[in-house]
Amino acid sequence: MAKQLDGQVALVTGAAKRIGRSIALRLASEGAGVVVNYRRSKQEAETVAREIQASGAKAIAIQADVSKRAEVAKLFSEAEKAFGRLDILVNNAGEFFPAKFEELTDEQWDGILDINLKSQFLCAQAAAPVMKRQGRGRIINLTSLGGMLPWPSFTHYCVSKAGSIMLTRCLARALSPEILVNSVAPGTIQFPGEPPDEEYIRRVPLHRTGTGADIAGAVLYLATADFVTGQVMVVDGGRALV
Repeated sequence: MAKQLDGQVALVTGAAKRIGRSIALRLASEGAGVVVNYRRSKQEAETVAREIQASGAKAIAIQADVSKRAEVAKLFSEAEKAFGRLDILVNNAGEFFPAKFEELTDEQWDGILDINLKSQFLCAQAAAPVMKRQGRGRIINLTSLGGMLPWPSFTHYCVSKAGSIMLTRCLARALSPEILVNSVAPGTIQFPGEPPDEEYIRRVPLHRTGTGADIAGAVLYLATADFVTGQVMVVDGGRALV
């Protein structure tokens, strides 16, 4: 039986762990070849690639700091050399940490804007010519509830994710009609072994935190949709309602 992404190639940034890993594995399960990007987690990224290969799909792990233009150019060059095409870009790489606004340093501000926002701009800019030549493509940016809700202890993070939401909307217009650009905004996502976020569970209508599979399913939908662009799919168990 044909799979939804047979013959397609996906590049997932920050794919060695957590949500990125879940996305890479889900896209591969639907037939996509996957470029597993990582910055420092080489062992974990290679494990993901081997797991994909064992399932019968193609995969390669490529190191690159996607906040740096030269490394992004190298990443996309190696990916195109390995696969010959690119159909799906998932801009997942990101960082999240608290800091009091009064104590935020230039380094913290610049660093989180670089990895959460600049990386998405650079990767989209590198992917667009490849996808345009093919006549189609999908770009999916991972944003956050923090891009829509003000969290004072995470001002730098919220600003970076709000920027990513607007980048998504701008690119949807700039790259149409060949390339569809959308975003997935997760709520609190937890993985096995992590202590449950009881406050979140109590507050949200679905009374649970999300899983990597929840986000990967949303990404798969946007990777296969043909009449959706410029949208932010909030996957949060209803947290934005309360």
